[in-house]
This record gives sequence, structure tokens and C-alpha cells, in this order.
Amino acid sequence: MPTIDIQLDDFEALLEQPVDESALAVLLAGVKGNIKIYDRKNNAAKIELNDSNRPDLWSAEGIARQIRCRNHPPRYTCFSRTASHTIEVSKDLLTVRPYLAACIARGVKITQTVLIQLIQTQEKLAEGFGQQRQTASIGFYRLHAMTFPIRYLLADPDTTRFVPLGYDQSMSLSEILHHHPKGIAYAHTLKSIDRYPILVDAEHQILSFPPIINSRAVGEVAPGDDALLVEVTGTDLERVMLILNILACNLADRHAEIEPVDTRYSYETPWGATVTAPRNFSKQMSVDLSLFRILGEEISAQEAALWLTRYGYEVQCDETALILTAPPYRDDLMHPVDVVEDFAISRGYNTFTPEMPKTFTCGGIDVLERLQDSLREALIGFGFQEILSNMLASRQEMINRMNIEHTPLPERDILEITNPMTDRFSVLRSWILPFLLRVESASAKTFYPHCIFEIGEVAAGATPYSGEITIHLAVLMAHPTANFSELQSVLEGVLRRFGYTRHLEAISHPSFIEGRVGAITLPPNPKPLGVIGEIHPEVLTRWQIGMPAVAFEIEVSPLLARPAKSA
Repeated sequence: MPTIDIQLDDFEALLEQPVDESALAVLLAGVKGNIKIYDRKNNAAKIELNDSNRPDLWSAEGIARQIRCRNHPPRYTCFSRTASHTIEVSKDLLTVRPYLAACIARGVKITQTVLIQLIQTQEKLAEGFGQQRQTASIGFYRLHAMTFPIRYLLADPDTTRFVPLGYDQSMSLSEILHHHPKGIAYAHTLKSIDRYPILVDAEHQILSFPPIINSRAVGEVAPGDDALLVEVTGTDLERVMLILNILACNLADRHAEIEPVDTRYSYETPWGATVTAPRNFSKQMSVDLSLFRILGEEISAQEAALWLTRYGYEVQCDETALILTAPPYRDDLMHPVDVVEDFAISRGYNTFTPEMPKTFTCGGIDVLERLQDSLREALIGFGFQEILSNMLASRQEMINRMNIEHTPLPERDILEITNPMTDRFSVLRSWILPFLLRVESASAKTFYPHCIFEIGEVAAGATPYSGEITIHLAVLMAHPTANFSELQSVLEGVLRRFGYTRHLEAISHPSFIEGRVGAITLPPNPKPLGVIGEIHPEVLTRWQIGMPAVAFEIEVSPLLARPAKSA
């Protein structure tokens, strides 16, 4: 979870009130945060947030703003102003890093403390929300050192040179990628392209090499500066604009005057060829008052409107529903239930009356859980080791590495996360076998044979708000002579434990070798229980596995049915 370092005197100035440790602990309930370290002597504290879907809170300014909302909901004028400067985007950026948003902050007093907070916010947003600068990166510049209009274009990596931050001598873009620490760390963001993005001003002065490093001449912000250009580049327009909105509000909270900047594209974007930032793109959401009953109380429209307004929303209401708009620095609302949660946080969970259960029940182990335990015992008896993995995965692991990009299989029907913090955890898994292969790819130095299995949940037939969760068992063996017959005997032993006799039918499946893969059924039920086969060499190559492997995966719940009696 995000952890934010704050200077206590700076935080109190943002909060507009002094706070001691106990008062701060109470106030942090409004941001689902808690104190990890509180050191008044050294003027420092560390706050841990227990929610990762609100990047606007990943800064001292954001936390203080949300707490201040209770008494003074902020209103920002920069979202309705006309832009005074422009940045022009070359058509060549369309297939490289196509989006940019920027604004100007005048009158901000850059002190050492403010600079530390700016850098922390930059790192938190670019690394976490920007997925290690892949989808979004941030730059701050000394406004007085540049001349508008600014151009965003591609440049030759060998002939384009400037002095980057942290260095005294000029370096080419290629040299920066190979020798500068930031270039080495983020070279992956520019793979497979032969020209690199740069920002230059009207005097042909290079401002930066996004998303790698700023120039020292213009991009080295220091205490004493009072006017900044803030820019965000990336591959996701909404994410780029949201980050710019957050930064603009943060600087406005530090008494900066925010001036919008027009970005003029040489191609169409989802928001047109000219996009002004910051931009309020919050959408209205309707929430039926009956939904608030999940909190255990009847909530009136007036009460709901009061506490949601004190949490930053703009609210209109009638007797049955609320029409509300989130503040421009938020884009995390995916369902009306999110609004109900914000109401509960704003009013305070301690204001709801606890209610003891009215009925008594005797707990017991669910029959499906007993079945899973029995399967574990059987496989451990066969010499297999169990692994445990996450429900979340990446599309690349679920589909691309399994060689099923172009095949209509159930495993391709995956439920995607709307606003993932990282691509690695962006979908719910549709099968378990990729996780076994991930473990196998990291186990090349351990003694063979490798025999592993996992029993766990997968999302089947997933559509928004209606995905079905089922339990699967996946088993994998890897060693120099791993083959179909060997694992088939394990499958037969497992099914025999429950009184079943399996039937195999030859099928085609791109994850397995043709002619060595079969669908598993339990007669007389014709519905496939799962699949068994030898892993295709292409899949092993994509996972960087150098050993033959064989695997099966089955759905567990059908084993609860009583097996048919033999004639």
C-alpha cells in the first residue's frame, strides 16, 4: 500500500490547523490511512494508506485536501480558464508515446520541503499509477528558462545531445539510455523504436527526454523558483490527464496560480485535436437512495447529500436518487457502491450502531472445501507439492504466453480491472496452468523432476458484475522424459479416489502439442471437465522453460456429484 512521508509543519500548513499524534490518527480515518511513524522532534511522519485506487491521495497535499473537505470543499478555477500557451505534438508520436498534458504554476514558493514533496509525488504517481513510467511520466521545469511554443517530437538518438540532470557534460539520447542511471532503469519504455521523444522550446533548447530524464538547464527545479511548467506524457490519455489534474490541484493548494496549456496534436485523439489541461472530465453518476440500505440504516437524500458534499462531491438530489459528480482529481468510481462507501467514510463508521446477530448457527467445513482437502491429500501422496498464487494476473500471462491469442477458447474470456495500478495485476485469472508455468520458469536450477499443483478460484464466463467464480485443480510435471501417459496415470488415480472413470477425447488446443492433448469427461456427462496434454514447445519458449512439461487442469465442483453406477 502507498506510504507517504510528510513534514509535520508543512502538513499542518496544508491542513490549516495544528494536529498532535492522536488527532492525526482520527483525521486519517477519512483517507483510510494510519500512522506508521510519528516523530514530532524531527518534524517527520509516515502515513500508510490502506487503499491503492486513489492516486490523488498519494501526497501530503492530497491527504490534507481530503481532510479539509469536511469543512471547506475546495473549488478550483483553473478548470474553467482559457489556455495562454501551447505545446505542439508531432504526428510521429502517434505510435510511440502519443499523449501530453501540461499546465503552468505561477507564484508557488519552492522551498526545500516543497521540492521534496514534489519529487515524492512525481515518483509515486509515475512508478505506481504510471506503471513504472510506461503509461505516464512527469516533468517539472523552470518556466523562466524556456520560450513558448514548445514542441513534442521525435529525434535521432545518436545526434541529439543535451546535458541531463545529474551530469555536467552533454550526452546523446543513446548514451543516456546506456549510461545514465535513469536511462538504464527506464530504457524498457522505449524498446523497439528507432527515434526517441524530446521536448524542445521555440529557441530549439531541449527541455527533456521523456520519459527518461530532464535537461539540467531547464528541468532542474531548485529552492527559490516561483514559476513552473508541469507536463505529463504517456500512452493512456485519461491517465495522463488525471495525473495533470492532481498535480495542478496540489500546486493550487500551495497557493499557486494555475494557467491551462493547450496541447495541439497533428492527429485526432479521443478528446479532439486540441486538448486543454487541466480538464475536468468527471462524469455524473446517479445513485438510488435504496442502495444506502446496505449500511443497515435508512438514509435520507438530505443526509446523503450533506456528507458526500463534505467529501468533495457536487450533489443534486430528489427523494429517490442522487445525481453527483466527483471532484476533478478523482477518477476511481466504478460503481454506485463506491459512493456509498465514501458516504460511510465521510459520516464515520463509528456513527453506525452495531447490531448483534439475531440467529445462531453452528459452523462447519463446506463440502467443496472438504473435496479440495481430499484432492490435496491425493496429490501429496503422489509426490506433488502445492503452490499458492494470486487471483490477479496479466493478460500476457493468461493469453499471449499460452499461445491462445487467436483461438476462441473459454480461457480467453477474462475479466479485466478497470483501473489497474500495474499490468501485472490487470485481469482475473481464467485458468491456473499459467501460474504453474510461471513457477516452473523460475525453478530451472532446482533438481528434477518438478511436480507441482494448485487448487484455487478462477473467473469463468466473466462479464462486468456477473462473472462466475469456480474452483479448478491444475497439475504440472516437468523433467527430461515427461510425457502424456505418466500424468494420465496421476489423473486416473485422483479420479478413482472419488469413484470415477475418466474418458479422454482428442482435441486441438494451442497450449498443447497437437495429437498429445485431450478433453477430460466423466461419463455419462458429455461436458468437458478439463484438459490434459503435453505443453507445446512454443509455450515453453515464451515462458523460457527448457524442459518438457505435461499438465492437466479440471474443474473441481463436478466431482461432488455421485458417480454413475457401472452396468
